[in-house]
Amino acid sequence: MAVSGRLALLVALAAVLVGVSGTWTAFWLVDLVLALLVAVDLLLAGSVRGLRLTRSGDTTVRLGEAAQVTLRVANPGPRRVHAMLRDAWPPSSGVVEPRRRLDLPAGERRALSFTLVPTRRGDRVPDRVTVRAYGPLGLAARQGTHRVPWRLQVLPSFASRKHLPSRLARLRDLDGRVPVLVRGQGTEFDSLRAYVPGDDVRSIDWRASARSRDVVVRTWRPERDRHLLIVLDTGRTAAGRVGDAPRLDAAMDAALLLAALATRAGDHVDLVAHDARLRAAVQGRSANEVLPSFVQAMAGLDAQLLEPDWRAIAGEVLRRAPHRSLVVLLTALDPAAVEHGLLPELAPVAARHLVLLASVTDPRVAQMSGERGDAQAVYDAAAGSRATLARQHTAARLQRAGVVVVEGDPAQLPPRLADAYLALKAAGRL
Repeated sequence: MAVSGRLALLVALAAVLVGVSGTWTAFWLVDLVLALLVAVDLLLAGSVRGLRLTRSGDTTVRLGEAAQVTLRVANPGPRRVHAMLRDAWPPSSGVVEPRRRLDLPAGERRALSFTLVPTRRGDRVPDRVTVRAYGPLGLAARQGTHRVPWRLQVLPSFASRKHLPSRLARLRDLDGRVPVLVRGQGTEFDSLRAYVPGDDVRSIDWRASARSRDVVVRTWRPERDRHLLIVLDTGRTAAGRVGDAPRLDAAMDAALLLAALATRAGDHVDLVAHDARLRAAVQGRSANEVLPSFVQAMAGLDAQLLEPDWRAIAGEVLRRAPHRSLVVLLTALDPAAVEHGLLPELAPVAARHLVLLASVTDPRVAQMSGERGDAQAVYDAAAGSRATLARQHTAARLQRAGVVVVEGDPAQLPPRLADAYLALKAAGRL
């Protein structure tokens, strides 16, 4: 049972009357009348437990977008239900107006549509639906709860997909429209054409030139059917927030753009998410299945407050990529973590594969480095500059070990990683 503000007001007025009369008889009489009114109101209120509730609507939504979930309420009882209904979801579900008024005649049903704008990835499951049905006097109400199961899966936002058309245009240029003239490690023969001034003399095909009246050069195109293995570090450094989101979310965004681009280029793309242990893996998917599989695997991932086990990660990479591949490590360029964890385990991976490390940077560090307003700003600038120099030193050590390093803030990293992939492909290094 629940009481309303109307009953509280009525009790206050009754107290004034009792105070004026000053007799115990008036006190007991007023209490009896109020108790009778509450009892009659409860007796005439519609049944809460007899309501039948079901759900329908969206089961998946991208992070930051709106989903619609409809709650249908049926009243099989004999009385009309005047109620206040509350649909309880976790706070990160972002329910807009979870409380609704419900006026449901006997034998009828109503559909209540709820808008959800989630603020976190993963599965969002509602708790309970609470219904408070008031009697005709509005003094007291019957209250009950219903469990109406549903599951809304919140997928990564993939905000970087806006960069995909421009990178696909560049990919088409690489893939035959503008043939490369300098052969790289991973290029394959495309065609012959007449020599023009400015062409690399090393591309001249002397045998074909001997059979022709003109000097002929060979053109090459980047190879297809290469293998990419994307490794997401889900350890403690991925939990650090850059702006309003964890580093892991920015790394996922970059991974999705790279996966979409690489599959369009005809390459095979796999995914491993790892910290102290394996959290998710996607392997052997066709081109049409890669992106949906990545999104599903990433939806439930959260950064763990654990140190990554780089020895286990290196072993996982070598096991899943037995032949030469492009291994993309999405991890923080943290000097301590890289120099004491990653670098000692990198040698066998770099010996077999081309390794590219992509790291999310915090724009606040660069902003701190340029501040000089007061003494505190100078200390902040010194700390920012020191962090930047340490990161640059670590990046230089990785580059000397043969690793390609790409950095950028959450908005810059996805297109920069895609550009690095295209540059490697154009140079024939894949």
